[in-house]
Amino acid sequence: MFTFLIILITLIAILLVPVVLLQSGRGGGLAGIAAGGAQQVLGARQAPDILEKTTWTLAVLFIVLCILTNFTIDTTERRESIIQQRAQQEQVQPVLPPAEQPATAPSEAPAPSDNQQRNPN
Repeated sequence: MFTFLIILITLIAILLVPVVLLQSGRGGGLAGIAAGGAQQVLGARQAPDILEKTTWTLAVLFIVLCILTNFTIDTTERRESIIQQRAQQEQVQPVLPPAEQPATAPSEAPAPSDNQQRNPN
């Protein structure tokens, strides 16, 4: 059922694109008002044409199917993202700090000679 709804939503979206693009512009907004669109705003509005009705129908159907799709998701199988899985693994296996290296004994380090102490170069 879920796959069917996703395919149906995809087909509606594909149909909605050309229907919206085929509609003629109405010259709305500030540019339309400045160019004489005030008559259209104040005058009687024409009945919506078939493209506008189709747009509204497809848009409402698209939104309703998107909402219904959420209710058809199978919740019996627990799905987690990779990030969630790694976070759980890190909680189970904490990261150990790096092992300390044994300190070197002072006798193992070479003692500086008198020339090295006076002239570091």
